[in-house]
Amino acid sequence: MTAPATPMTAPHATAEYTLRAALPADVPAILRCIRGLAEYERLAHQCTATEELLHETLFGSSPAAEVVLATRGDETAGFALWFRSYSTFLARPGIYLEDLFVLPEHRGHGLGRRFLEHLARTAVERGYGRVEWAVLDWNVDAIRFYESLGAVPMGDWTTYRLSGDSLATLGVATG
Repeated sequence: MTAPATPMTAPHATAEYTLRAALPADVPAILRCIRGLAEYERLAHQCTATEELLHETLFGSSPAAEVVLATRGDETAGFALWFRSYSTFLARPGIYLEDLFVLPEHRGHGLGRRFLEHLARTAVERGYGRVEWAVLDWNVDAIRFYESLGAVPMGDWTTYRLSGDSLATLGVATG
């Protein structure tokens, strides 16, 4: 990520937070955020991420995603993990926000909005056409928040996923 660390204070915030690109030394903090998100989404049983896998996939020879951390001093407050997508209709890349999570003790300071502002600014600076993400339909607080920013649900689309045994079976199919 090319954006430098930027101090910020949200309206009504009592503490200063900084957004910055994650570094390899931040992997333990990233994993803590991922596990916190998995717990929040009631999906901890599906979380198999390890520090070793995160080092390899985020900071190895071919990084698969970028991570932005929110910090207050030496304390991690949350993270956003995203990767580049592509729109054939726009003929331009975009940002797919895989995860955005603010630790409970840091909520209410405008960090969610700051993360999305940062991603929007990154998309504009890089000439990308859009920022997209998915939200669980039971997470009404997040849905209200996203819609307050002008985001719209893509109601005509259903997300499909191929993983686990189904992925392995199809991946070795010949024919």
